[in-house]
Amino acid sequence: MPLQTHLDKHGDQPERNYREFGIDRPGKIIFVGHHLSTKTQVRCLIRSITLAGAVLEVTPGLEVPNHFFLEILGIRDEIGCTLVKRDGELVTISFNMLINQEFLHHVLRLSFEAEL
Repeated sequence: MPLQTHLDKHGDQPERNYREFGIDRPGKIIFVGHHLSTKTQVRCLIRSITLAGAVLEVTPGLEVPNHFFLEILGIRDEIGCTLVKRDGELVTISFNMLINQEFLHHVLRLSFEAEL
């Protein structure tokens, strides 16, 4: 089921929904501080992912900033993110840029291998 909040509004392209993949993979939210410093990190669970964003599960009391980086466990790259909405423990985010399809396939392969 596609995330309805992940719409492509870049340029003159029509709005698009992206295919959503459930991954239930650990991740880290990396807070962006003064001069783009990244000192604070908190753990989260990435419930699902698309090319345009993801749904995260976080601790209920955690204040999630509007802008942060997301690191997926097992992948060293950090993804720039923007908070879209929060509903209790679930946080819907959009990526600041669409992620590469090959990167998404790599994430899905890691999740599949972890299940074996």
